[in-house]
Amino acid sequence: MTMANLTKEDIEIATRAADHFQRLYYTAYDSSTRVDDLPNFYRPNSAISWNGNPYAGAEGMRQLVMGMPKTKHDVLSFDCHPIPGTQPPSLLVTVSGNVTHGEGPVGNPVSTPAKNIEGHPRVFSQTFMLAPDSTVTLKPGEVAKYYIIADALRFVG
Repeated sequence: MTMANLTKEDIEIATRAADHFQRLYYTAYDSSTRVDDLPNFYRPNSAISWNGNPYAGAEGMRQLVMGMPKTKHDVLSFDCHPIPGTQPPSLLVTVSGNVTHGEGPVGNPVSTPAKNIEGHPRVFSQTFMLAPDSTVTLKPGEVAKYYIIADALRFVG
């Protein structure tokens, strides 16, 4: 398959898969059980870059979120591009939005400087490379299941 062979339907299917993925992912990320849930999106060989810091695989993601205060993500937009060459295709998903770590500004001690970023929403951009999970048996007509092979998050500003 080449890019010229992608149809509008291919892109719509990929976008639906990406929408489903990002909803599940950020719900898990913001949950009280994220230390157990979030690593399920990754494999041992997944590459993660969190604001310039490298982590390896599902265990790396577990270690990252174990040391992080609770989060609240507000996704403002996402886009998805199917990558030709596999069927179902791998997906390049970009997400942008705001994330608050901790209790928000009201959770900061009174002595916290007003310009302190902790507890305030921060703009983020996150890019995922999703690969189809060949270990999952699909029922006829079921959309492919994906896992994260690469994940890069950056705070913007």
